[in-house]
Amino acid sequence: MNGLLYRIAFSLTRGMHPKVADELLSRVGSERDFFNMPEDTLIRITGRRLQILSSAYRDELLEKARKEEQFCMQNNVRCLYYTDPSYPQRLLECDDAPTMLYALGDTDLNSQHVISIVGTRNATAYGVNFITNLVENLGKRLDNVVVVSGLAMGCDITAHKRALEEGIPTVGVVAHGLDTLYPSEHRRYAARMVHEGGMILTDYPHGTRPHRGNFLARNRIVAGISDAIIVAESGAPRGGALHTARLGQLYNRDVFALPGRTSDVYCAGCNMLIKNNVAHLIENADDLIAAMNWTPRPEEGTQQQLFTEISPQQQLILDALRHNGEGQINNLTAELNIPVGQLMALLTEMEFNGLVLALPGARYRPA
Repeated sequence: MNGLLYRIAFSLTRGMHPKVADELLSRVGSERDFFNMPEDTLIRITGRRLQILSSAYRDELLEKARKEEQFCMQNNVRCLYYTDPSYPQRLLECDDAPTMLYALGDTDLNSQHVISIVGTRNATAYGVNFITNLVENLGKRLDNVVVVSGLAMGCDITAHKRALEEGIPTVGVVAHGLDTLYPSEHRRYAARMVHEGGMILTDYPHGTRPHRGNFLARNRIVAGISDAIIVAESGAPRGGALHTARLGQLYNRDVFALPGRTSDVYCAGCNMLIKNNVAHLIENADDLIAAMNWTPRPEEGTQQQLFTEISPQQQLILDALRHNGEGQINNLTAELNIPVGQLMALLTEMEFNGLVLALPGARYRPA
Protein backbone atom coordinates (compact mmCIF):
# COMPACT_ATOMS: atom_id res chain seq x y z
CA MET A 1 0.00 0.00 0.00
CA ASN A 2 1.21 3.54 -0.81
CA GLY A 3 2.26 6.33 1.52
CA LEU A 4 -0.75 8.55 0.81
CA LEU A 5 -3.14 5.88 2.07
CA TYR A 6 -1.32 5.70 5.40
CA ARG A 7 -1.14 9.49 5.68
CA ILE A 8 -4.88 9.84 5.12
CA ALA A 9 -5.59 7.11 7.66
CA PHE A 10 -3.18 8.68 10.16
CA SER A 11 -4.84 12.10 9.73
CA LEU A 12 -8.25 10.53 10.45
CA THR A 13 -7.06 9.34 13.85
CA ARG A 14 -9.11 10.88 16.65
CA GLY A 15 -7.44 13.94 18.19
CA MET A 16 -4.66 14.05 15.60
CA HIS A 17 -2.89 17.39 15.11
CA PRO A 18 0.62 18.16 13.81
CA LYS A 19 2.20 18.32 17.28
CA VAL A 20 0.56 15.04 18.32
CA ALA A 21 1.57 13.51 15.00
CA ASP A 22 5.20 14.56 15.41
CA GLU A 23 5.33 13.14 18.93
CA LEU A 24 3.78 9.83 17.91
CA LEU A 25 5.89 9.45 14.76
CA SER A 26 9.06 10.18 16.73
CA ARG A 27 8.28 7.00 18.67
CA VAL A 28 6.90 4.66 15.99
CA GLY A 29 8.90 5.80 12.94
CA SER A 30 6.37 6.40 10.16
CA GLU A 31 2.67 6.38 9.36
CA ARG A 32 3.10 2.98 7.71
CA ASP A 33 4.77 1.62 10.84
CA PHE A 34 1.92 2.95 12.99
CA PHE A 35 -0.59 0.83 11.08
CA ASN A 36 1.58 -2.26 10.64
CA MET A 37 2.90 -2.63 14.20
CA PRO A 38 1.23 -5.13 16.54
CA GLU A 39 -0.96 -3.52 19.17
CA ASP A 40 1.16 -4.67 22.10
CA THR A 41 4.29 -3.20 20.47
CA LEU A 42 2.61 0.19 20.09
CA ILE A 43 1.47 0.11 23.72
CA ARG A 44 4.99 -0.70 24.85
CA ILE A 45 6.58 2.01 22.68
CA THR A 46 4.14 4.76 23.65
CA GLY A 47 3.70 3.65 27.25
CA ARG A 48 -0.06 4.06 26.92
CA ARG A 49 -3.05 1.85 26.35
CA LEU A 50 -5.27 3.96 24.08
CA GLN A 51 -8.14 3.09 21.78
CA ILE A 52 -6.34 4.63 18.79
CA LEU A 53 -3.64 1.97 19.20
CA SER A 54 -6.04 -0.96 18.96
CA SER A 55 -5.79 -3.13 15.85
CA ALA A 56 -9.53 -2.91 15.20
CA TYR A 57 -9.52 0.88 15.31
CA ARG A 58 -6.52 1.15 13.00
CA ASP A 59 -8.07 -1.31 10.53
CA GLU A 60 -11.21 0.81 10.51
CA LEU A 61 -9.16 3.92 9.72
CA LEU A 62 -7.41 2.18 6.83
CA GLU A 63 -10.74 1.18 5.34
CA LYS A 64 -12.00 4.77 5.54
CA ALA A 65 -8.73 5.97 4.05
CA ARG A 66 -9.04 3.61 1.06
CA LYS A 67 -12.41 5.15 0.22
CA GLU A 68 -11.08 8.67 0.68
CA GLU A 69 -8.03 8.02 -1.48
CA GLN A 70 -10.22 6.60 -4.24
CA PHE A 71 -12.53 9.62 -4.06
CA CYS A 72 -9.58 12.02 -4.25
CA MET A 73 -8.05 10.26 -7.24
CA GLN A 74 -11.36 10.16 -9.13
CA ASN A 75 -12.16 13.84 -8.48
CA ASN A 76 -8.73 15.49 -8.80
CA VAL A 77 -8.68 16.36 -5.10
CA ARG A 78 -5.27 17.29 -3.76
CA CYS A 79 -4.28 15.94 -0.35
CA LEU A 80 -2.14 18.45 1.55
CA TYR A 81 -0.41 16.66 4.41
CA TYR A 82 1.10 18.81 7.13
CA THR A 83 4.68 17.89 6.16
CA ASP A 84 4.15 18.77 2.47
CA PRO A 85 5.70 22.03 1.20
CA SER A 86 2.33 22.96 -0.35
CA TYR A 87 0.58 22.79 3.04
CA PRO A 88 -0.08 26.37 4.30
CA GLN A 89 2.90 27.08 6.52
CA ARG A 90 1.13 29.88 8.40
CA LEU A 91 -1.45 27.35 9.56
CA LEU A 92 1.26 25.20 11.14
CA GLU A 93 1.80 28.01 13.66
CA CYS A 94 -1.63 27.17 15.14
CA ASP A 95 -1.84 24.42 17.76
CA ASP A 96 -5.13 23.06 16.41
CA ALA A 97 -4.12 22.91 12.74
CA PRO A 98 -5.46 19.89 10.84
CA THR A 99 -3.02 17.17 9.83
CA MET A 100 -4.55 16.87 6.36
CA LEU A 101 -6.33 19.31 4.05
CA TYR A 102 -8.31 18.41 0.94
CA ALA A 103 -8.25 20.86 -1.95
CA LEU A 104 -9.91 21.36 -5.31
CA GLY A 105 -7.75 23.79 -7.28
CA ASP A 106 -4.13 24.82 -7.27
CA THR A 107 -3.73 28.08 -5.37
CA ASP A 108 -0.44 28.84 -3.65
CA LEU A 109 -1.51 28.87 0.00
CA ASN A 110 1.93 30.21 0.91
CA SER A 111 1.59 33.28 -1.28
CA GLN A 112 3.11 36.58 -0.16
CA HIS A 113 -0.14 38.28 0.88
CA VAL A 114 -2.97 36.06 2.16
CA ILE A 115 -5.98 38.06 3.35
CA SER A 116 -9.13 36.61 4.94
CA ILE A 117 -12.33 38.64 4.58
CA VAL A 118 -15.31 37.64 6.70
CA GLY A 119 -18.62 39.09 7.79
CA THR A 120 -22.32 38.65 8.22
CA ARG A 121 -24.52 36.68 5.83
CA ASN A 122 -26.88 39.69 5.93
CA ALA A 123 -24.49 42.12 4.28
CA THR A 124 -25.74 45.65 3.65
CA ALA A 125 -24.78 47.97 0.81
CA TYR A 126 -22.24 49.58 3.19
CA GLY A 127 -20.38 46.31 3.73
CA VAL A 128 -20.65 45.19 0.11
CA ASN A 129 -19.22 48.48 -1.17
CA PHE A 130 -16.37 48.30 1.32
CA ILE A 131 -15.42 44.73 0.34
CA THR A 132 -15.73 45.51 -3.38
CA ASN A 133 -13.44 48.52 -3.16
CA LEU A 134 -11.03 46.79 -0.79
CA VAL A 135 -10.48 43.73 -3.00
CA GLU A 136 -10.26 45.83 -6.15
CA ASN A 137 -7.58 48.09 -4.69
CA LEU A 138 -5.63 45.27 -3.07
CA GLY A 139 -5.37 43.72 -6.53
CA LYS A 140 -4.10 47.00 -7.94
CA ARG A 141 -1.69 47.80 -5.12
CA LEU A 142 -0.16 44.43 -4.21
CA ASP A 143 1.44 41.50 -5.99
CA ASN A 144 0.80 37.86 -5.05
CA VAL A 145 -2.53 38.39 -3.27
CA VAL A 146 -4.84 35.55 -2.23
CA VAL A 147 -8.32 36.33 -0.86
CA VAL A 148 -9.75 33.79 1.60
CA SER A 149 -13.32 33.48 2.86
CA GLY A 150 -15.96 30.89 3.72
CA LEU A 151 -18.15 30.82 0.56
CA ALA A 152 -21.20 31.77 2.66
CA MET A 153 -23.93 34.23 1.75
CA GLY A 154 -23.35 37.95 2.21
CA CYS A 155 -19.83 39.22 2.91
CA ASP A 156 -18.08 35.94 2.03
CA ILE A 157 -19.46 35.55 -1.48
CA THR A 158 -18.98 39.27 -2.14
CA ALA A 159 -15.25 38.87 -1.46
CA HIS A 160 -15.03 35.78 -3.68
CA LYS A 161 -16.96 37.36 -6.55
CA ARG A 162 -14.91 40.54 -6.55
CA ALA A 163 -11.67 38.56 -6.43
CA LEU A 164 -12.83 36.60 -9.48
CA GLU A 165 -13.62 39.84 -11.31
CA GLU A 166 -10.17 41.22 -10.48
CA GLY A 167 -8.33 38.02 -11.44
CA ILE A 168 -7.18 37.42 -7.85
CA PRO A 169 -6.93 33.79 -6.66
CA THR A 170 -9.60 33.22 -4.02
CA VAL A 171 -9.95 30.32 -1.58
CA GLY A 172 -13.25 29.14 -0.15
CA VAL A 173 -12.87 27.22 3.11
CA VAL A 174 -15.91 24.96 3.49
CA ALA A 175 -17.34 23.07 6.47
CA HIS A 176 -18.00 19.74 4.77
CA GLY A 177 -16.52 17.16 2.41
CA LEU A 178 -15.80 17.98 -1.23
CA ASP A 179 -18.59 15.75 -2.54
CA THR A 180 -21.12 18.50 -1.76
CA LEU A 181 -21.31 22.27 -1.61
CA TYR A 182 -23.09 24.52 0.87
CA PRO A 183 -24.81 26.71 0.01
CA SER A 184 -25.65 25.04 -3.31
CA GLU A 185 -26.49 28.45 -4.82
CA HIS A 186 -22.76 29.19 -4.93
CA ARG A 187 -21.82 26.13 -6.96
CA ARG A 188 -21.16 28.15 -10.12
CA TYR A 189 -18.87 30.54 -8.24
CA ALA A 190 -17.03 27.62 -6.67
CA ALA A 191 -16.48 26.11 -10.12
CA ARG A 192 -15.09 29.41 -11.40
CA MET A 193 -12.80 29.67 -8.39
CA VAL A 194 -11.32 26.24 -9.06
CA HIS A 195 -10.86 26.86 -12.78
CA GLU A 196 -9.53 30.42 -12.47
CA GLY A 197 -6.63 29.89 -10.09
CA GLY A 198 -8.57 29.64 -6.84
CA MET A 199 -9.43 26.75 -4.54
CA ILE A 200 -12.09 25.05 -2.44
CA LEU A 201 -10.45 23.86 0.77
CA THR A 202 -11.55 21.68 3.68
CA ASP A 203 -10.19 19.40 6.37
CA TYR A 204 -13.26 17.16 6.21
CA PRO A 205 -13.27 13.90 4.21
CA HIS A 206 -15.96 13.30 1.63
CA GLY A 207 -19.30 12.23 3.04
CA THR A 208 -19.12 14.83 5.84
CA ARG A 209 -22.26 16.94 5.81
CA PRO A 210 -22.41 20.57 7.02
CA HIS A 211 -23.58 21.29 10.54
CA ARG A 212 -23.06 24.15 12.99
CA GLY A 213 -20.04 22.68 14.76
CA ASN A 214 -18.22 22.24 11.45
CA PHE A 215 -18.67 25.90 10.54
CA LEU A 216 -17.14 27.04 13.81
CA ALA A 217 -14.27 24.57 13.41
CA ARG A 218 -13.48 25.67 9.86
CA ASN A 219 -13.01 29.24 11.09
CA ARG A 220 -9.65 28.19 12.52
CA ILE A 221 -8.46 27.53 8.96
CA VAL A 222 -9.82 30.85 7.65
CA ALA A 223 -7.94 32.61 10.45
CA GLY A 224 -4.83 30.45 10.51
CA ILE A 225 -3.84 30.49 6.83
CA SER A 226 -3.92 34.30 6.58
CA ASP A 227 -1.66 37.23 7.37
CA ALA A 228 -4.60 39.48 8.16
CA ILE A 229 -8.30 39.03 8.93
CA ILE A 230 -10.78 41.71 7.93
CA VAL A 231 -14.28 41.81 9.42
CA ALA A 232 -16.51 43.81 7.09
CA GLU A 233 -19.82 43.67 8.97
CA SER A 234 -21.07 41.66 11.92
CA GLY A 235 -23.75 41.80 14.55
CA ALA A 236 -22.90 41.46 18.24
CA PRO A 237 -22.21 39.72 20.50
CA ARG A 238 -22.04 36.46 18.50
CA GLY A 239 -21.40 35.37 14.95
CA GLY A 240 -19.00 33.38 12.84
CA ALA A 241 -17.05 36.47 11.80
CA LEU A 242 -16.48 37.48 15.43
CA HIS A 243 -15.39 33.92 16.21
CA THR A 244 -12.88 34.08 13.36
CA ALA A 245 -11.60 37.45 14.60
CA ARG A 246 -11.04 36.10 18.12
CA LEU A 247 -9.23 33.09 16.70
CA GLY A 248 -7.07 35.46 14.71
CA GLN A 249 -6.15 37.30 17.89
CA LEU A 250 -5.33 33.97 19.54
CA TYR A 251 -3.11 33.05 16.57
CA ASN A 252 -1.34 36.45 16.69
CA ARG A 253 -2.82 37.51 13.37
CA ASP A 254 -3.55 41.14 12.56
CA VAL A 255 -7.31 41.69 12.78
CA PHE A 256 -9.08 44.65 11.17
CA ALA A 257 -12.70 45.80 11.29
CA LEU A 258 -14.78 48.32 9.39
CA PRO A 259 -16.38 50.82 11.80
CA GLY A 260 -19.96 51.98 11.40
CA ARG A 261 -22.80 53.86 13.04
CA THR A 262 -23.64 52.74 16.56
CA SER A 263 -27.28 52.45 15.55
CA ASP A 264 -26.59 49.93 12.76
CA VAL A 265 -27.13 46.30 13.81
CA TYR A 266 -24.47 44.87 11.51
CA CYS A 267 -21.85 47.41 12.56
CA ALA A 268 -22.15 46.52 16.25
CA GLY A 269 -19.77 43.57 16.08
CA CYS A 270 -17.06 45.52 14.26
CA ASN A 271 -17.39 48.47 16.61
CA MET A 272 -17.09 46.09 19.56
CA LEU A 273 -13.90 44.52 18.14
CA ILE A 274 -12.34 47.94 17.70
CA LYS A 275 -13.50 49.16 21.11
CA ASN A 276 -12.02 46.08 22.82
CA ASN A 277 -8.71 46.38 20.94
CA VAL A 278 -9.23 43.07 19.17
CA ALA A 279 -9.20 44.76 15.76
CA HIS A 280 -7.59 47.77 14.11
CA LEU A 281 -9.88 50.25 12.42
CA ILE A 282 -9.81 49.97 8.63
CA GLU A 283 -11.41 52.12 5.95
CA ASN A 284 -9.61 51.10 2.76
CA ALA A 285 -6.81 49.05 1.21
CA ASP A 286 -4.17 51.68 1.98
CA ASP A 287 -4.95 51.35 5.70
CA LEU A 288 -4.28 47.62 5.51
CA ILE A 289 -1.11 47.95 3.45
CA ALA A 290 0.33 50.59 5.79
CA ALA A 291 -0.58 48.66 8.96
CA MET A 292 0.97 45.46 7.61
CA ASN A 293 4.05 47.35 6.41
CA TRP A 294 3.67 45.78 2.95
CA THR A 295 5.40 47.28 -0.07
CA PRO A 296 2.74 48.37 -2.55
CA ARG A 297 3.04 48.30 -6.29
CA PRO A 298 3.65 51.85 -7.65
CA GLU A 299 0.41 53.51 -8.68
CA GLU A 300 -0.31 53.86 -12.38
CA GLY A 301 1.34 56.96 -13.78
CA THR A 302 4.20 56.79 -11.27
CA GLN A 303 7.49 56.64 -13.12
CA GLN A 304 9.93 54.30 -11.40
CA GLN A 305 13.59 55.18 -11.49
CA LEU A 306 15.46 51.93 -11.23
CA PHE A 307 18.78 53.47 -10.33
CA THR A 308 17.88 56.59 -8.37
CA GLU A 309 20.88 57.86 -6.45
CA ILE A 310 20.05 58.82 -2.89
CA SER A 311 22.13 60.56 -0.28
CA PRO A 312 23.07 58.99 3.07
CA GLN A 313 20.51 61.23 4.80
CA GLN A 314 17.78 60.17 2.36
CA GLN A 315 18.69 56.54 3.02
CA LEU A 316 18.30 57.16 6.77
CA ILE A 317 14.85 58.64 6.16
CA LEU A 318 13.84 55.76 3.91
CA ASP A 319 15.06 53.17 6.45
CA ALA A 320 13.06 54.86 9.22
CA LEU A 321 9.89 55.00 7.11
CA ARG A 322 10.21 51.37 6.09
CA HIS A 323 10.75 50.32 9.70
CA ASN A 324 7.80 52.32 11.06
CA GLY A 325 5.48 52.04 8.06
CA GLU A 326 5.13 55.84 7.92
CA GLY A 327 6.44 58.92 9.67
CA GLN A 328 5.37 62.43 10.66
CA ILE A 329 7.67 65.40 10.08
CA ASN A 330 8.12 66.32 13.75
CA ASN A 331 8.75 62.72 14.80
CA LEU A 332 11.24 62.16 11.99
CA THR A 333 13.23 65.30 12.75
CA ALA A 334 13.55 64.23 16.40
CA GLU A 335 14.39 60.61 15.56
CA LEU A 336 16.93 61.39 12.83
CA ASN A 337 18.30 64.66 14.25
CA ILE A 338 17.74 66.47 10.95
CA PRO A 339 16.46 70.08 11.06
CA VAL A 340 12.86 70.49 9.92
CA GLY A 341 13.67 72.69 6.92
CA GLN A 342 16.37 70.35 5.65
CA LEU A 343 14.16 67.31 6.27
CA MET A 344 11.29 68.83 4.26
CA ALA A 345 13.62 69.58 1.36
CA LEU A 346 14.94 66.01 1.39
CA LEU A 347 11.41 64.54 1.52
CA THR A 348 10.26 66.78 -1.35
CA GLU A 349 13.11 65.52 -3.52
CA MET A 350 12.39 61.91 -2.48
CA GLU A 351 8.71 62.37 -3.36
CA PHE A 352 9.67 63.76 -6.77
CA ASN A 353 11.90 60.72 -7.36
CA GLY A 354 9.10 58.32 -6.44
CA LEU A 355 10.73 57.11 -3.21
CA VAL A 356 8.07 58.32 -0.75
CA LEU A 357 4.40 59.28 -0.80
CA ALA A 358 3.02 62.32 1.03
CA LEU A 359 0.02 61.77 3.32
CA PRO A 360 -2.30 64.19 5.13
CA GLY A 361 -0.98 65.63 8.39
CA ALA A 362 2.63 66.10 7.20
CA ARG A 363 3.12 62.35 7.14
CA TYR A 364 5.07 60.25 4.66
CA ARG A 365 5.36 56.58 3.81
CA PRO A 366 7.60 54.57 1.46
CA ALA A 367 6.36 54.46 -2.14
